[in-house]
Amino acid sequence: MCGIVGVVSHNPVNQLLYDALLLLQHRGQDAAGIATNHSSMFSMHKANGLVRDVFRTRNMRSLQGNSGIGHVRYPTAGSSSEEEAQPFYVNAPFGITLAHNGNLTNWEQLKIEMFKNDRRHINTDSDSEVLLNVLAHEIDEATTGLSLDPDAVFKAVAMLHRRVRGAYAAVAQISGLGLLAFRDPFGIRPLCIGTNVTDKGTEYLIASESVALEGMGFTFLRDIAPGEAVFIDIDGKFYERQCADNPSLNPCAFEYVYLARPDSILDGASVYATRLKMGEYLADKIRAELRHGEIDVVMPIPDSSRPAAIQLALKLGIEYREGFIKNRYIGRTFLMPGQAIRRKSVRQKLNAIGSEFKGKNVLLVDDSIVRGTTSLEIVQMAREAGAKSVTFASAAPPVLFPNVYGIDMPTRDELIAYGRTNEQICREITADALVYQDIDALKRSISDVNPALRNFEASCFDGVYVTGDVTQSYLDRLEYARHHPKDAPAEDAARTQLNLNLATAE
Repeated sequence: MCGIVGVVSHNPVNQLLYDALLLLQHRGQDAAGIATNHSSMFSMHKANGLVRDVFRTRNMRSLQGNSGIGHVRYPTAGSSSEEEAQPFYVNAPFGITLAHNGNLTNWEQLKIEMFKNDRRHINTDSDSEVLLNVLAHEIDEATTGLSLDPDAVFKAVAMLHRRVRGAYAAVAQISGLGLLAFRDPFGIRPLCIGTNVTDKGTEYLIASESVALEGMGFTFLRDIAPGEAVFIDIDGKFYERQCADNPSLNPCAFEYVYLARPDSILDGASVYATRLKMGEYLADKIRAELRHGEIDVVMPIPDSSRPAAIQLALKLGIEYREGFIKNRYIGRTFLMPGQAIRRKSVRQKLNAIGSEFKGKNVLLVDDSIVRGTTSLEIVQMAREAGAKSVTFASAAPPVLFPNVYGIDMPTRDELIAYGRTNEQICREITADALVYQDIDALKRSISDVNPALRNFEASCFDGVYVTGDVTQSYLDRLEYARHHPKDAPAEDAARTQLNLNLATAE
């Protein structure tokens, strides 16, 4: 996943965008970028790295204007190259910049269509650049004459929905015209909007999570609905329209498990409250599977599992302790590209307090187990600190399937739960016992907080891909590309030649 933000203000927005991206830094530490609009001109700066490292005073001074968008990235489709940092820009029609959170499942086919039918060149392997070019083409098709009105903008988004598949929440600037935000028809990735009323009029801030709105002093207005688009023109006039034929809300369950900050509210459900519920349901499972008295103390793996661990300990009547201290200057290991980097960073970011482990039967609670590398290192750290026994509990069900909607879980053989029983996983991470949350309990944890949420994108747990276009052959191609990256240039060359042949045949 990534973090996006867009703002229309009556004052310069460079500092506001920078501060909002800091509040969304947990959603990606690979790259950051800001694009502002001033007098029909775009100013943009982006690079690999954390927000605090990408932007210097000279960069901020160049980002002039009262509207803009920002992005923090971690890589999904494409690579980690600086050329694929966002926002992206096209100069026609009008000039458009775009920042995108999610992943398009048909971006490769769209890339071919862009060349063959739309005569557009895609310069990177980023699906976000493809999304921008689809939007630009549809805006061009919907526009009559030299002007662009909200009806044409919404018509373009409606056509985009019919062409694009996958997960996407996006913010885009149309030079000299306004700010556009839209969400895919399944509402997989989150997007919300807030307002700030000033003596000059109403300002609007759109972001991936509500914490970015509240942290910047904006009042939460609402979530952007699945398939909906909102457009705010340069005069601050607000327009909204449902642009999808059959929208349905299917928020990503993993947002509540791990990705979002606990102080955010996503689609009407407090992330913190859902994690407390996960702890309650996990306590029921542990009570049913483990004998009473086998656990002396409950400890969270900082930080996202803390609410679940607190509630679990309370319901079981077992002492809650903090046994691991986190170094907050190390990035989230789940988001780090490369298994070797993840493994090395675990002991850099966590340190065990020996006195809390020595001679105790410890229950460690984590939000989830994905690859198992971190879990193995943590169990070993607990044993080295003197734990008598280590039971490991996951607030999420086993991760069994690839995620294709914007989370870096692309291949089955990277998932420790794939093809293994609980007993085998337990041995792999060297724990004495292992307890997973049930999938139904996870979904109830969210719907208990907001009963209006009944359907979820939970493909990494249950293998159900809500967009309906993810086949076994599609997953096989993803896995092959992951394991054979050197084949990609040859495939790209063959695809380019195919495009040329098609163009010549016309």
